[in-house]
Amino acid sequence: MPEPASLPFSRDHISPGDRICVAVSGGADSVALLRVVHEANSTARNSLGIGLSAVHVNHGIRKAEETESDLTFVQDLCIQLDVPLHLHQADVPARASQNRETVEEAAREVRYEFFRTLIAAGHADSVLTAHTLDDQAETVMMKLLRGAWTEGLSAIHPVVAVGAPGQRSGRILRPLLATQRVDVEAYLRSLNQDWRTDSTNSDVSYTRNRVRHELMPQLRSFNPSIDQTLANLADLAREEEARWQTELSRVLPQLLLPGKPVRGGGRAVSTAPGSASIAIELERLRGLDPALRRRVLRAAARQLGSRLSFDDTNRLLALAGFLSLPTVAARTGASVHFAQGFRAERSARELRLHIDPSGAVTP
Repeated sequence: MPEPASLPFSRDHISPGDRICVAVSGGADSVALLRVVHEANSTARNSLGIGLSAVHVNHGIRKAEETESDLTFVQDLCIQLDVPLHLHQADVPARASQNRETVEEAAREVRYEFFRTLIAAGHADSVLTAHTLDDQAETVMMKLLRGAWTEGLSAIHPVVAVGAPGQRSGRILRPLLATQRVDVEAYLRSLNQDWRTDSTNSDVSYTRNRVRHELMPQLRSFNPSIDQTLANLADLAREEEARWQTELSRVLPQLLLPGKPVRGGGRAVSTAPGSASIAIELERLRGLDPALRRRVLRAAARQLGSRLSFDDTNRLLALAGFLSLPTVAARTGASVHFAQGFRAERSARELRLHIDPSGAVTP
C-alpha cells in the first residue's frame, strides 16, 4: 500500500502547551487541516505538544438537512480523532439584513466573533483556519476588483492578533496559506478521508464563487502560475503596509493638530457629543512627498472613524491645492462633504477635518 501523502503546514506561532482550536466546516481544506495538525500532535517524535480542539459554526444559510449532515460529519470526525468540539449556531441572513452586509461579510463576522469568544474565554490560545494559496489568490483578485489600497491587497494575513483591552489575547493562524487546494485534496485521498461539499460553493451569485469558477480559470490561461503570483503580491503588500505604518507612527504626531487655533495662541477643541476634529498645516503637507501626503490624509481621516476611497482622497488633495478637480475649489473657506458626517474645510493656513454629529452625508 502506498504511503499517505504529506501535507506541509506552518508551525509558526504554535508552541508546546498551547491550546489550539481548528475551525472545521467539513470541507476539504478544514478537514485536511484538522487531520494534519492531529497527526503532528500525535507523532511521538517532534510532536506539537498542544491541547487540540475544533470549532464548527452553522451559519444558518443553507437548508437544515444539509447543515445537520455537515454537523454530523464533523462530530463523527472529531469523535474518531478524540478531539473536543465547540459548536456555534447563527442566523447569518438575519444579521446581514440588519447590518446591511452581504451574506459573505456577515458569515465571516459571525465566525470571527465566535473565535474571539473562544480565545477570550480561555478555550484557545490560537484558532487555526484552513485558508489556502487558492483562497489567497482569489481574495487578492477580489480586492483588486474593488479598488483596494495596499492594506487591502495584503489580503489574508498568516497571523492576526485578536483581543480587546482587558480581554485575554490570542491569534488567528492560517498554517495552509502556502498550500494549494489540489495538494489538500491529494492528501485527503491518500488517507481515504472524505469531506463535505458546501452546495453554496457553486452558486455564482456570490462574488467569491464567480471569481473562483469563472475569473481564475481565465487568468490561468494567461499565466498558469497566477495563484502564486497573486499570493506573492499579497506578501509584498503586507510588507509595504507594515513599513508605511511605521513611518506614519513617526510623522503623524508631528503633523496632526487638535481642534481650531484661537486668538492669543492655543487651540480650541469641541466638547459636543460625537464631534471630533483634526487639522494639518498646509505648509507642512506641502513639504511631504505625494505618497506620504496621501497616506497622512487617509490616516487622519481614519483617526476620526472615516475610511477614504481613492476618489475621496483626491478630493481632499484638491481642497488642499495639490490636485485640480472641477468639483472642488482650492480656496480659503471651501469645504468638501463626505459620507457618514465626515467633512473637510480649508482655512488660510490649515486643512481641517471633522465629524459632524448631525451625520450629514455627501450631497
